Amino acid sequence: MTGVPAFDGYALDLDGTVYLGDDLLPGAGEAIAALRAAGARIVFVTNKPLETAADYAAKLTRLGVPAEPGDVVTAVDALVRYLHDRHPGRSVLPVAEEAVIARLREERFPIAGPEEADVVVVSFDRTFDYAKLHAAYRAVRERGAAIVATNPDPYCPTPDGGLPDCAAMLAAIEACTGARAEAIVGKPSEHMAAAFLDRLGVDPSRAAVVGDRLATDVAMGRHIGAAGILVLSGATRAEEVDGADIRPDHVVSGIHELVPGGPLP
Repeated sequence: MTGVPAFDGYALDLDGTVYLGDDLLPGAGEAIAALRAAGARIVFVTNKPLETAADYAAKLTRLGVPAEPGDVVTAVDALVRYLHDRHPGRSVLPVAEEAVIARLREERFPIAGPEEADVVVVSFDRTFDYAKLHAAYRAVRERGAAIVATNPDPYCPTPDGGLPDCAAMLAAIEACTGARAEAIVGKPSEHMAAAFLDRLGVDPSRAAVVGDRLATDVAMGRHIGAAGILVLSGATRAEEVDGADIRPDHVVSGIHELVPGGPLP
């Protein structure tokens, strides 16, 4: 596909956009290098909270895309930004993996059980079990704790078909408590947009948000006045675009088609 204009900055999703599993998607490395050589600013923006920005930067570099931790914005960055703003210093009960818990500790949020928690933080959690569900239930029902979730994704794309993501854990907690999350801070929220625009340093009108999901990547781009570009290399198929409520500005098979002057081979 041709006709995608050049932008001053790109917010690139990772899973399903730059790589899938432990492999770069075809042409991704060459495309990112070409965009950088043309003077574009690039940040990598992911809803996946399982690793730190340093971990993602190291993975990108290992795969052939040089990156520093400051080039990566995760849903956890949006989470701590939100908590500092809305719940400063409050005790949190995390339904999350260790990377999220460690970051909350670094940001000086007390980690608490259901008897003391003011906020239940819900994340993509491969260790989710009944004990965690019960603890969240008690914090919300008995103490009135607020619920804040990292991201709205129902599943995370993987080479072998995907993994249940944060929305699955959140749905279980909302179902048993009757409460709803007061915020879901990852893409497409304003909290995630603010976090990555600070890093991108480009006016939204000259930026593109690029990813494989209409409801997160494309929606966030459109909401902030940036271009929303859908890639068909991950979670969304071409036939899902027709008739969708969220309309991308451009649809490409992969990020190799973003390079000015035409797609890379």
